[in-house]
Amino acid sequence: MNTSPTILTLLISALAVIFFITGGAPALGADTSAPNKESENNFRQQRMKMIRQQLRARGIENPEILAAFEKVPRHRFVPERLKKYAYQDRPLPIGEDQTISQPYIVALMTRSIEPKKTDQILEIGTGSGYQAAILAELSDQVYTIEIIESLAESARRALSESGYENVFVKTGDGFKGWPEHAPFDAIVVTCSPEKVPEPLKDQLAEGGRMVIPVGQKYDQNLVLLEKKEGQLIKKQILPVRFVPMVDEKGRTY
Repeated sequence: MNTSPTILTLLISALAVIFFITGGAPALGADTSAPNKESENNFRQQRMKMIRQQLRARGIENPEILAAFEKVPRHRFVPERLKKYAYQDRPLPIGEDQTISQPYIVALMTRSIEPKKTDQILEIGTGSGYQAAILAELSDQVYTIEIIESLAESARRALSESGYENVFVKTGDGFKGWPEHAPFDAIVVTCSPEKVPEPLKDQLAEGGRMVIPVGQKYDQNLVLLEKKEGQLIKKQILPVRFVPMVDEKGRTY
């Protein structure tokens, strides 16, 4: 297309004005993700508020555990439509009739097993992957089992995208544990059987600790089991309500 010098000059002038007003094009390599950074900063502020009001205020004082909760971005482990609620004091649905536990319960269960950096931990009920991420910050290796394949896959993806290379996710029946990697220094169970599974008792190392909700649907108690000289010493923690532990056919244990 032929353009007269006068029209071309006017077009160039107009573009120059626009360029000046908008500040010009971004330089190569410039950070243009300000909205995302703003969002992440907002989530961080919510995370710090959660730690103050939901954890510290309820007696969670272990600095390593609090540091893990500060570091792990809980909003990345909930469905997109629920991210704005990620740091509230309540469980949230994650699909398949499952939930991510409220932050305090995750912290309480984590504190109960007294994780160490050298520990190898088994988790039963991966769910969203959030508890596994917290444990990964505090231990050497985390083996986690989820019976619902779609949740196992989404948790595996969320953990990988968040940089957790020391978490190993398996789709399977958590009642049976993961004998190939036993014994475990600690076991965290996030679904409730009516009785503590014998395979999990066997896979707990001497001196190890297991935290598990036990009981029927509306009558569960969170308990701590510690293995000493081959015997399990039981301590009641508090009444809770978790989803039931089920087998591959959906039958409750």
